Amino acid sequence: MTVLFDAVLFDCDGVLVDSESITNRVLRDMLNEAGWPITTQECLQQFIGKTVRSQSARIEQHTGKPFTEGWLQQFYARRNVALTAELVAIDGALAAVKSVHDTLGGRIACASGADRAKVEMQLAKVGLAPYFEGRVFSGHETPCSKPFPDVYLVAAAAVHVDPARCLVIEDTLTGVQAGVAAGATVWAYFPAHQGHADASDLLDAGASRVFDAMGDLPKLMLAATTSGQGLSR
Repeated sequence: MTVLFDAVLFDCDGVLVDSESITNRVLRDMLNEAGWPITTQECLQQFIGKTVRSQSARIEQHTGKPFTEGWLQQFYARRNVALTAELVAIDGALAAVKSVHDTLGGRIACASGADRAKVEMQLAKVGLAPYFEGRVFSGHETPCSKPFPDVYLVAAAAVHVDPARCLVIEDTLTGVQAGVAAGATVWAYFPAHQGHADASDLLDAGASRVFDAMGDLPKLMLAATTSGQGLSR
């Protein structure tokens, strides 16, 4: 059987690992401590899918304090302590990744906007690292991070697949925009508890499908192959 996609490129946070609420809590606490009384929901909406560094001007505006490398490194350290203690895989992600990895002969990659140390630590903690060995890519290491396509273009090149034959799995507007800009088909993972976007926003950004259970990914890919539908172009 000919597969519809030749490779699958996964985002990490919120797609493979349930990290968003943990990281957001640490960031909220540190912003509160710095003088910005931002709420949990406001923090999620304003920072999801973005690097903290890219929001330095906003942080300075609301805290009245300079954004420093020392503060950022403290955030990374506190975040990593919390992630190490609490992180789990997205429900169904382990089985889905294994299935897709086997079906596509290993042509999968993880393309994240987060720093490499965080991504690799998270994948190792939840048991996903073996499936992405040598194929983990960080937007911190490309000229531009999401919503620009750079990290997905690098990932597609690494697995030797034309981006147009790649399926990108994302959960944020920023990530969907990056995948679309790369020329890939984007499916948006949108679980019922999602609190930082609307499914319609993800579709408007260019996602060709929204699904709510990561464990369903292999059968959705099979259904798309059988029907010949699913490619956005």
